[in-house]
Amino acid sequence: MQKTFQAPELQAQVATILVAAGSSPEEAATVAANLVQANLSGHDSHGVGMLPRYVDAVLEGGLKPNTSVRVVLDTGSLLTLDGQRGYGQVVGEQAMALGISRAQTHGSCIMTLGNAHHLGRIGHFAEMAVAQDLVSLHFVNVLSRPVVAPFGGADGRYGTNPCCIGIPLKGHRVASERSEGPPRASSAPPGGSEPHAVGSVGAHFLLDFATSRVAQGKMRVAHNEGRRVEPGTLIDEYGHPSTDPGVVVVPQSNGLFGALLAFGEHKGYGLAVACELLGGALTGGGTWHRPTDPAVRAVINGMLTILIDPARLGTQAVFEQEAMAFVDWLTAGPVAPGFDAVQIAGDPERASRAQRAVDGIAVDLQTWQEIVAAGHRVGVTLPS
Repeated sequence: MQKTFQAPELQAQVATILVAAGSSPEEAATVAANLVQANLSGHDSHGVGMLPRYVDAVLEGGLKPNTSVRVVLDTGSLLTLDGQRGYGQVVGEQAMALGISRAQTHGSCIMTLGNAHHLGRIGHFAEMAVAQDLVSLHFVNVLSRPVVAPFGGADGRYGTNPCCIGIPLKGHRVASERSEGPPRASSAPPGGSEPHAVGSVGAHFLLDFATSRVAQGKMRVAHNEGRRVEPGTLIDEYGHPSTDPGVVVVPQSNGLFGALLAFGEHKGYGLAVACELLGGALTGGGTWHRPTDPAVRAVINGMLTILIDPARLGTQAVFEQEAMAFVDWLTAGPVAPGFDAVQIAGDPERASRAQRAVDGIAVDLQTWQEIVAAGHRVGVTLPS
């Protein structure tokens, strides 16, 4: 069973709870818009279902409303920033605005952001960059309950550690504009959070994925919907293969959790370690190496961002020409059975946004009851 909302209605209800939890109306609007945009993009794992955990994190003191990013070091093309445990959707946008400005001035910017609360969908920040015709690379670590097992390991030792790359593509027309209806299957990597896109002409390649086989939030959604997941995704609390998403969502009979597996075996695991070292150690935000406290609800992210202005490299013309020649080459090939078109990273999300803007956003009843309960904890009553 599901409830269906139009985006403005859902955004307004989320913002009401955020204000009651202590956020200014402006901050609440930013966070709510970000969450709903994730739902519109087809990534319910990073959407409004995160709200109950945010409320709990505020109440426990791990998430601090109305907190801005702090500049620790600014040498022009190098930025060291501290999120001060503010909403990641807010401090992340503030950090990206600073980084984009420096890249436009100097041609590039290397930026570290540590100690931010959950940044949400990293593709949003890459979208900010490619909208300004900048290339954007992001390496992120996650300080929360470790939910991913190392390759060859039998319990969770680190987070889902996203990696994201955004590249502007002048003249690219997405798959939904080249064929009728949304595609039946996507070209997303097996790592969880698929790529994201907005726009058509002047759109972009946008790869955004968890280094786990699937994002942890997708397991929460599957558990709430009562679905099993594909084999090869999870191990249970004893290290045995499982298709029950509940093993990584709720404590099992022995009080332990299962774990997600890395995508691509040792390759995805290696990339996850790189994200931990770059997003955690290099940013100063810290890496995970301690016992889990299941009562802690805050999710802390660190992010290394590299921004490049192709126009300042002197290769702008050939970059645009060669990028589009390659994309055209990819998408002009024969289409495999079961697919409507050959896509690139970024195409499926635009199709989802167009469809859900009309059809609405479906929220399973378990997730909605969790949102209603979160509202009650801060004195807000929503329709149950």
